[in-house]
Amino acid sequence: MRRGWESQAQNWASFARTAGADWAHDHINLPALRELLPPPGDRSLDLACGEGRLTRLLGSLAHRVAGADASPSMVALARAHPDAEPAVVADAGALPFRDGSFDFVLAYMCLHDIDDMPRAVAEAARVLAPAGRLLVAITHPLNTAGAFASREDDAPFVIAGSYFEPAPLTMVAERDGFSLTFHSEHRPLEAYARAAEQAGLLIEALREVAVPATVAAAERRGRRWQRVPLFLHLLMRKPGSPPMGR
Repeated sequence: MRRGWESQAQNWASFARTAGADWAHDHINLPALRELLPPPGDRSLDLACGEGRLTRLLGSLAHRVAGADASPSMVALARAHPDAEPAVVADAGALPFRDGSFDFVLAYMCLHDIDDMPRAVAEAARVLAPAGRLLVAITHPLNTAGAFASREDDAPFVIAGSYFEPAPLTMVAERDGFSLTFHSEHRPLEAYARAAEQAGLLIEALREVAVPATVAAAERRGRRWQRVPLFLHLLMRKPGSPPMGR
């Protein structure tokens, strides 16, 4: 998956930076995520930051933020943006930061794209300070387990194969003149919950994000997604009290 995303870096940056191209991000995923965003602390990390759009968002919200991504091309694109925040090339499973370096870690739409997801969650927990939070957004595991039988609003949603078995996913999408190949893996919800459990993180909030009625009314292609969640958001906390002075 890492090699796949490195090969798509320029395509992804062009898509992500074109106003209105990523309607699901703009109108569904990001608005729901912002409801769970903690207030700025001392330091924040955008894990697997890609071309940096969430790093820049956190910076605009007064977070003292840095990004990290395993793709050199993605990091180069993030650094070259006019509103760039600091970003480093780093494996999510071996972060180059000291224990307890951050109050907040954001993992936005990336854990399903990381080969060793449990290790990435463990590393996020390691670099979190006591009482720090990890906010995760992923494609909902029900979404990645199957597909609608047709594009009709009342089409049945059919699980292909097994929901419980991890499976590689490669999807080619043609959107508004952009051609993107997504490299990811289906994993059941339990896989993410177990990774958090093994890392010693406590789940504070869980949101299953469907298409809001206002968006469905404007985007006919979204109406069937009012019945099945598109995204899953998890807010996790590292136990313990923050150090004195925080």
